[in-house]
Amino acid sequence: MAKRESRGSTGRTASSVGAAELGPADRERSWQQLGSEQFDVVVIGGGVTGAGAALDAATRGLRVALVEARDLASGTSSRSSKLFHGGLRYLEQLEFGLVREALRERELMLTRLAPHLVKPVSFLYPLTHRIWERPYTAAGLMLYDTMGGARSVPGQKHLTRAGALRMVPALKRDALIGGIRYFDAQADDARHTMTVARTAAHYGAVVRTSTQVIGMLRESDRVCGVRVRDVETGAETEVQAHAVINCTGVWTDAIQKLSGSRGRFRVRASKGVHIVVPRDRIVSESGMILRTTKSVLFVIPWRNHWIVGTTDTDWNLDLAHPSATKQDIDYILDQVNTVLATPLTKDDIEGVYAGLRPLLSGESDDTSKLSREHAVARVSPGLVAIAGGKYTTYRVMAADAINAAAVDLPGRIAPSITDKVPLLGADGYHALVNQADQLASKHGLHPYRVRHLLDRYGSLVHEVLAEADGKPELLRPVPGAPDYLQIEVVYAASHEGALHLEDVLTRRTRISIEYPHRGVECAEKVAELMAGVLGWNDKTIKREVEVYTARVEAERDSQTQPDDQAADAKRTAAPEARQQMLEPAAN
Repeated sequence: MAKRESRGSTGRTASSVGAAELGPADRERSWQQLGSEQFDVVVIGGGVTGAGAALDAATRGLRVALVEARDLASGTSSRSSKLFHGGLRYLEQLEFGLVREALRERELMLTRLAPHLVKPVSFLYPLTHRIWERPYTAAGLMLYDTMGGARSVPGQKHLTRAGALRMVPALKRDALIGGIRYFDAQADDARHTMTVARTAAHYGAVVRTSTQVIGMLRESDRVCGVRVRDVETGAETEVQAHAVINCTGVWTDAIQKLSGSRGRFRVRASKGVHIVVPRDRIVSESGMILRTTKSVLFVIPWRNHWIVGTTDTDWNLDLAHPSATKQDIDYILDQVNTVLATPLTKDDIEGVYAGLRPLLSGESDDTSKLSREHAVARVSPGLVAIAGGKYTTYRVMAADAINAAAVDLPGRIAPSITDKVPLLGADGYHALVNQADQLASKHGLHPYRVRHLLDRYGSLVHEVLAEADGKPELLRPVPGAPDYLQIEVVYAASHEGALHLEDVLTRRTRISIEYPHRGVECAEKVAELMAGVLGWNDKTIKREVEVYTARVEAERDSQTQPDDQAADAKRTAAPEARQQMLEPAAN
């Protein structure tokens, strides 16, 4: 075997690369690095926990590689409720530690780590019972207001029925007797995850998507690396590491089987479905949180839309493509329509998405009561697994995973510092918000458009707009998706690791859920823009459009099916964008 280089000997550093590019040139270089260097840690899984673990390790001075079989955030981390929240309902389950931890993380994101990506959002909690409910809910919200330490969002505000209806005119008058407004925070989950991964690359991590783990390397009784497959080309190589960390969420058990050792915990997948409707279908100044017989239902402001969800049911079918059924959609509509004066209909739905929560398996059959606490274990020498938890606490989970791997690393490792490391785009963001008008004038854009870009890229906006130098046409909107500029598509391919049409339409942008055509009308133009960066020919452009269109048709079809089995059969019939993927996909 070729001699491996020691920690950091060829690794990129923050000072040498600036804002890391996950583009075509980086992709070739990272493949060579995977096969030739000795890593301290290999992280499997490009969701928010895996990206967070890579960032945590890199900022401790470790040599780290992150590999993901599909795309960054292609699983659970792009299909959440898009909230950074303490989890109000966990107070009722007496999970005070989880709520306190989550609220602290929310505060860090809002103020220090990602103010460009994470924003405050208000919710109305409608009261429906007299005498007991207001003091009961107020007591819970008082804990919510105080448990997270320093606060950057307003505290609870009590409203009469008339006050609540002025805030949310869409509600039926008899749907409430009053209300309480409180604040949480939200983010584009896929963009946030991608930014965490890019920040890890900025600090020296090797980050590579479309790179599937197909086996574990062993030396005697310990895991000493992984064998990976490039699912774009079919090439394979071995990656040597002192420790491997399994951050694959609902795929945790599948990766565990590759290691040949028994896991310490099991993960159950719970399906959560959301629908997206236009903003004008629900007249309201605030989001809402509604109690249901099974759980809670959120109505969440999302740009010019509302996200309404979620469901909470067991899922035992294809993990990569969970499918929403007619029953799921009907359930959400039925629940929200119990309080709306003007009911939503299926014709109002612009987008639907389904995601899987990785829950630690318990004895209860009720998935909504399975633990959202995370678990981390050194399942065998050289192999650590982490699962459970919630999106909001990803940074804590990541630090715990690296701490657990420390016993397998040479020498002592530094403590976690990611609570002090802003994500790319955070530094300078607030100043640029104040300079939005000047920036807009310089580039011939409307100030509203610049603020939209700032809330997606932060201080990287200069890098984004620089891609349009000499190409003013790239500052025009994407045909069929006017919320986005063409330059954003180019930047997604050149800097953000997008390799396929679906990567851009479903994760770098959210066109697939924000427009009734779900991206089909702009697919060809977006593919042509990507082609200029990725070197696609006409044949590749045609295939990308055909694969994406087939995916959308399969998803639409699945959403008319009566049950999970029928929906899964329709969805999994669509072709994979990554043709060399081996099934079942392990990460």
